[in-house]
Amino acid sequence: MIVAEATAYRRRFDRLLERLPRLGVDAILFFEMTNIRYLTGFTGSDGVFILRPDKGVLLVDGRYITQAGEESPQCEVVQYRDKIGGIVSALGEKEAKRTGFEAAAVSVELHEKLRGKLAPGKLIPLTEALTGLRSVKDDREVSLLRKAVDIATEALLQVIAWIGPGVEERMIALEMDYRMGALGSEATSFPTIVASGMNTALPHARPGFRKLEDGDAVVMDFGAVHAGYRSDETCTFVLGGADKKFREVYAIVKDAHDRAIEAVRAGVPCREIDRIARRVIDKKGYGLHFSHGTGHGVGLDVHEAPRLAAVSDQVLEAGMVVTIEPGIYLPGHWGVRIEDMVLVKEDGCEILTKMSKELKII
Repeated sequence: MIVAEATAYRRRFDRLLERLPRLGVDAILFFEMTNIRYLTGFTGSDGVFILRPDKGVLLVDGRYITQAGEESPQCEVVQYRDKIGGIVSALGEKEAKRTGFEAAAVSVELHEKLRGKLAPGKLIPLTEALTGLRSVKDDREVSLLRKAVDIATEALLQVIAWIGPGVEERMIALEMDYRMGALGSEATSFPTIVASGMNTALPHARPGFRKLEDGDAVVMDFGAVHAGYRSDETCTFVLGGADKKFREVYAIVKDAHDRAIEAVRAGVPCREIDRIARRVIDKKGYGLHFSHGTGHGVGLDVHEAPRLAAVSDQVLEAGMVVTIEPGIYLPGHWGVRIEDMVLVKEDGCEILTKMSKELKII
């Protein structure tokens, strides 16, 4: 691990340690593997991380002991045979009197087993206190997100070249996945969405056997992964030519998208961004056809804090990376969604995704 990476993990430790007195705990127990990767660099599929004021302790089984030592040298790495026993031993009775844990990541069964082995009152559930742990990105994280975007963009440009009538949705999705992988993507950010014709009215359509036809709307929602960081972008195209109605609806969604992006800056409530996008669509009479939030954070997970929705109580901060993705979905006809990733700054934002969102005929 290079020094810069080790320093980044140490800063993340320190930010969390500052919260301990306010949370009323002496240590925090992490089970969610994405958070463990964020705090330690460990990329295995199972493990436990304990953050204490004096050190971070990474517990793994024998499969991962060498990997954990290589990926997380800033941690004390401990091998366990039994996970519960390993946690109890690592916590001890003196070092941490009150230990917070990720309530959302712990099953009732696991909680009961731990509680049965520890002193009464030692386990303190943490919920809202850990929300947004990864929401503000550092420079290295932004750089990794940019690389993921570059991979996805190049893959899409290659795929667009052979999209045409008679090609099945699923074949486009498979080709997109292959091209992203060939360009260096570790995986896809999520199952790639390719929808055509009436299927575009489904916000989370699954690519099927439908063959594209002239005049079809085509929605592609896709993302690449680089060093664990995920991109997320949606483009809506038209095959052959677009009629007046489609152009009108596309223009409405584009206006909502653009106005929302113009409003993004540090200090703006997330619900306000959603309100701005939704107001544009409402005024044109399509409010009932915009059925999801305006955006979400992106990082090691494709959906993470903050949430840009009417019910959100979060506020944008410089360094957050969020999506802006309004849409209009007309069942029995077609749908339009336009999505970009943006980096929040003090005085505005930077669009990270590369594809133009002007209406494109293919």
